[in-house]
Amino acid sequence: MVMRFDPTALQQSWPLPEKPRPIVTFGAGSIVGDAHYPAYRKGGFPIAGLFDPDLDKARKLADQWDVTAYASLAEAAAVEDAIFDLATPPSRHADVLRALPRGSFALIQKPMGSDLGEASEIVEICRERNITAAVNFQLRFAPMMLALKDAIAQGWLGDVIDFDAWLALDTPWSLWPFLAGLPRVEIAMHSIHYIDLIRQILGNPLGVHAKTLGHPNHKVAQTRTSAILDYGDTVRCALSINHDHKFGRKFQACEFRICGTEGAAYVKLGVNLDYPRGEPDVLMIYPKGGSDWIDVPLKGAWFPDAFVGRMANLQRFASGEDETLVSSVEDGWQTMALVEAAYESSAMPATPLAKLAEA
Repeated sequence: MVMRFDPTALQQSWPLPEKPRPIVTFGAGSIVGDAHYPAYRKGGFPIAGLFDPDLDKARKLADQWDVTAYASLAEAAAVEDAIFDLATPPSRHADVLRALPRGSFALIQKPMGSDLGEASEIVEICRERNITAAVNFQLRFAPMMLALKDAIAQGWLGDVIDFDAWLALDTPWSLWPFLAGLPRVEIAMHSIHYIDLIRQILGNPLGVHAKTLGHPNHKVAQTRTSAILDYGDTVRCALSINHDHKFGRKFQACEFRICGTEGAAYVKLGVNLDYPRGEPDVLMIYPKGGSDWIDVPLKGAWFPDAFVGRMANLQRFASGEDETLVSSVEDGWQTMALVEAAYESSAMPATPLAKLAEA
């Protein structure tokens, strides 16, 4: 019997917890109001409140969402039976984790520290304090990505042997003022999402060749990256990232092309185009045994639905409903190690052109 590809049967969402715990957020940046809280309300997760050292900023956001603005980190950490949501700058994650009660459950905003050293420190803190923590690599939970991974798992692409990430867009870096002056930006703060997703699909590569650099028209440390992830002699994986394509929408792009031995997939990550308003996400699949591309009707988008799934998995793991915690700190450390390798590669000289043979 020949199976026919049914795009509507692919998984696109994560099951919700039966009895969700209250969420306490650390940080009152734009990502909380733009993504975390809309997602938590959509998923039916109770939001207890938030803390930010900028108390006025915290109160303003708390008022918008009708939640509590805690006066101190200690007061926020004292909320009983809470899931702690760290929407903090990378360098602050460790300090907040140290303030949480032993045996807590936490979600840590990516990146997992400013570098691999801080990521290792975070793993050690979680072990010492028996904190069960996941990293907010929420792209794994976007409807298009859940559907893509389901299609791959069902064999509709055969064995994945090509993965291309191509971005040419105009990213409004000014929306994140805390990035000013940071030595690592593009890979550590943005392409880390794609690197993490690739790891989930293809596993850890043997190594990486990368070059990341800034742009003469602004002062953000890096906004352009080219990278090759080395998976040996069968799988090819490349990323071409340009956040400075400021020449109109016509030729801008934010997309993945994934090819297998028997099928292929195309993904458009719409939120990055005209961020934060964005465009609809797109997933199309050329399935094994097919003769044309098939559009997968998507039930949601990266923002905010991926944040719903990310929190749902942590909540369900805390209650015993899920056996696996996706993107645990141990797995997140592996993504951070790949990021570190990419920066090391970028700092190394390229292979020089062969010298002309001496006469």
